[in-house]
Amino acid sequence: MSFRDWTERHQALWEFIKFNVLSNVSTATRFVFTWLGTAVLIGGLGLTSPFRFLIFDYTGAGSNGVGGFATFLVAEVMAQVVNFFVQMKWVFKSDADFGKAAPKFAVLAVLIVIVNLILPGHVTSLCQDLWGMDAGLAGTVASVVNTLLAVVVSFPLLKFWITPGKKDVDPKE
Repeated sequence: MSFRDWTERHQALWEFIKFNVLSNVSTATRFVFTWLGTAVLIGGLGLTSPFRFLIFDYTGAGSNGVGGFATFLVAEVMAQVVNFFVQMKWVFKSDADFGKAAPKFAVLAVLIVIVNLILPGHVTSLCQDLWGMDAGLAGTVASVVNTLLAVVVSFPLLKFWITPGKKDVDPKE
C-alpha cells in the first residue's frame, strides 16, 4: 500500500495529523512577529509604559508594558491569520465561503486565546497545591492541558463548522 493509498483510506486521521503538524506554521509565525515586535516596539521605540486592559496586565516588571501587549497582539493576530489559511487550504482543502468562514474562525481564535490566558494559572495552582508539583512541572502540565483543549475544540469546529468542504456540509443547510 502506497502512502497516497493510506492517506485516502484514512482521510480523517490524515487530516488530524496534518492539522497538528501544520499548526506549527502559525507557531513559527508567532515567534517571528514576537521577535520583530520586541525589536521594534520595545527595543527600538521604547514603548514600555505600563499597560492594563480587561484581562491583559502588562504592568509588572519584565512585562514590557504597552510594547509587550502590542507585540503579543500583533503576533497572535498574524499567527491566527496564517493558521486560518493553512487549515482551510492545506489541511481540509476546503471550498467554504471565506466571508462566512473567517468570522467564525475569528470567534474561535479569540476564545482560544482567552482560555489560553486564563486557564494556565488555574491548572498550575491546582497542580502545585493539590499534587505538590514544582513550578516547572506544573507549568508543563498547564501547557499540555491548554494544547489538548485547543486541539479537541478547534479540530472538529474547523472541520465541520468553519471550513467544511462540500462533502462535509449537510445538504439541508
